[in-house]
Amino acid sequence: MIPFNRPTQTGPEQAFVTEALNQNLLSGNGAFTQRCEQWFEALFAHTQSRALLTSSCTHALEMAAILLDIKEGDEVIMPSFTFPSTANAFVLRGARIVFVDIEPSTMNMCVDVARAAITAKTKAIVAVHYAGVACDMAALMALASAHHIVVVEDAAQGMLAAYNGKPLGTMGHIGAYSFHATKNFTSGGEGGLLIVNEPQLQQRAYWLRESGTNRRDFMHGKVDKYSWVDKGSSYLASELNAAYLWGNLQSSKVVHEQRLALWALYFKILSPLMAQGAIELPHVPEACYHNGHIFYIKLKNAGERLALEEYLAAQQIGTATHYVPLHSSQAGQRYGRFHGTDVHTTQESQRLLRLPVFYGLTAEQVEQVCATVERFFGQ
Repeated sequence: MIPFNRPTQTGPEQAFVTEALNQNLLSGNGAFTQRCEQWFEALFAHTQSRALLTSSCTHALEMAAILLDIKEGDEVIMPSFTFPSTANAFVLRGARIVFVDIEPSTMNMCVDVARAAITAKTKAIVAVHYAGVACDMAALMALASAHHIVVVEDAAQGMLAAYNGKPLGTMGHIGAYSFHATKNFTSGGEGGLLIVNEPQLQQRAYWLRESGTNRRDFMHGKVDKYSWVDKGSSYLASELNAAYLWGNLQSSKVVHEQRLALWALYFKILSPLMAQGAIELPHVPEACYHNGHIFYIKLKNAGERLALEEYLAAQQIGTATHYVPLHSSQAGQRYGRFHGTDVHTTQESQRLLRLPVFYGLTAEQVEQVCATVERFFGQ
C-alpha cells in the first residue's frame, strides 16, 4: 500500500513534546512558541514581517480579516478554486465574496479577471498560492496599490516557496501558512502561522491572538497584570503543537529537498505521457520557486480521472482530487458570486488528480506509481 499522505515526522518531535510536558506550560506563547516564531522571522529576515503561531491556518485568516477591519458590505476577491476557509474567514466578518476564474497553467487566480472584478466595495484581494506555486504577485500588488486595496496571501501550501526570491506570505499586507497534517510541515496535525507584514498591524495582532488581551506583554514582564484591550479570540497554538513543529523544523532542509526530488522524479518519468498528449503536468513559472507540496496530473475529463483514480486504488495506491469550486457550492452561492464566466475553474478542477508525495516516500515507490499510471494508458 502506498498512501496518499503521511504526516511529517523527522525524529526529535517526541522528545520536544515530552520536554514541553515536563515544563508544565502547555497553553502557548512559551519557549517552543517563541523558538518557532523566531525561526520564521529569521527566514523572513529581509522583511519587517512578524510571525505569530496560531491554532490553524483558518484562524490565521480569520485574524487577517479582523486586522483589516473587514465588515458588512465589503467585497473580497478570491479564486473559487480554494478551500472554504479562505472564504469563511471573510464571510464571518460580513463580507461578500467575489469569486474569479483561474489560470489553468497554475490553478492560481487570474489577475486580469480580478482587475475586472473590482468595484467601489472591494476591500481586499486574497491570493491563493496553489501547490506552493505563487500567484503573479508583481501584477497583483501593482493592481492592489493602484486601487488602494489590501492583499492577503493564503499561502497555506507555501512554506519555503518563493516568488522572485521572496518567501510566500511576505509580499501582501498579511500572509498565512498551514501546518495541518497534510502539509509539508506539521505542528502535530493542526496549526498555522499568521505573517503580519504591516508594522502598524503587528501589536494589535498579538492582542487579537490572545482574546484581545495584552497577556503577551505580561508574559514578557512589561506589565504587572494583563487586561482586555481590544477585540479578539483564542487563536494561540498550544506549546505541544509548537514543540512538535519545532521538531519538524530541525529537519526542514532535508524534508524540503526530499519533496523537491520526489516531485522532479514524477515529472521526469511522466513527461513522455505529457509529450504524447495523454496527460498534463504542473507548470512552474520562471519567477516561482516551489516547495514540492503537490504533484498532480490532469486527465482529459472527469470520467477519465475517476477511471484512473479507481485503477490506482485497485493497485493500493492512494490519490486525491482537490477542491470543488466554491462558487458552485451551496454556501458559495449564498455568500458570494462569480464574476464573469467560469472558463477554467470547473473544467480544470474536474481533471486534476493528486499523486502521493510525503516525507519518507521512496524513489522506488514513485517509480511504482508512475509505472501504474503508464499501464493505465497502455504503456
